[in-house]
Amino acid sequence: MDEIFEQLLHLSERTETLIAVYDGHDRLRYANSAFRSIYFIDPDETPLWPDLMRRNFELARGTVIRTSNFDEWLRSTQSRRGKIGYRAFETDLCDGRWFWMTEAVQKNGWMLCIASDITSLRAHGRTVRQDRDQAIKASYTDELTGVANRRFVMARVDDMLTAARHGNNGCLAVFDIDNFKHINDRLGHHAGDGVLRDFAHRIHQNVRRNDCFGRIGGEEFLLVMPATGPEDAIAMVECMLTVIRFSRPLPESPDFSYTCSAGIAACAPSDSASELYRRADQALYAAKLSGRDRVRAA
Repeated sequence: MDEIFEQLLHLSERTETLIAVYDGHDRLRYANSAFRSIYFIDPDETPLWPDLMRRNFELARGTVIRTSNFDEWLRSTQSRRGKIGYRAFETDLCDGRWFWMTEAVQKNGWMLCIASDITSLRAHGRTVRQDRDQAIKASYTDELTGVANRRFVMARVDDMLTAARHGNNGCLAVFDIDNFKHINDRLGHHAGDGVLRDFAHRIHQNVRRNDCFGRIGGEEFLLVMPATGPEDAIAMVECMLTVIRFSRPLPESPDFSYTCSAGIAACAPSDSASELYRRADQALYAAKLSGRDRVRAA
């Protein structure tokens, strides 16, 4: 096996195909010379994927990132990156080349990325596919907050329930911003939108690679946590609630703060998505009745 692994490493250095491996924290753990050349990575460098993208965006090199706000682009992209076992898409580079990229993800979050140069394909065909990819991205993204929308998150709930029928555990958390109507009434809808964006941003920063976080409507959000037991889920969500307590999202109201409540339910093999959500929502209701700014489990 060691000999096979050694030969694979040698061969990966001789191909023009891009090959990279990221760990569950999205840190680059291996990249062949072709990948490092394309993304301007030094031989001994192991950057986090967000840091790599930010650096190349600021230097106008590597992947073309069409945005005027990098953080919004990053939040939107990370809400889908690594959330399903396999995906394929086109990506274009600042030097004019186009690549067909595939991502394969293990349950522990490790990801294999492979990309091939498809620049020789007809430009018209690439434009059509790019428009299609942009439309798909928009259909899975909440426009206000930039995180995943209800459609994408509920599909990940279904994936978690499928895994539960094969003996894997998992939990669903429902978040609701406390007294949100009062925030809108007192400070206006613009401030309310700012709170929603702040909440999405801060929770998203604390979401693991294999988890999926998104907005399902109004001030309500879901967090899908596959391969996670109730105790770990509660600990994670409590940390998130602490982050929210210390947030001051409105520059025009520097003393303003807000809180949120959460309900958690562990999935069972017999669960439907609606049943799992119902139990998590009941736990959320219990958290609200207990005084808000807390988490309860079903």
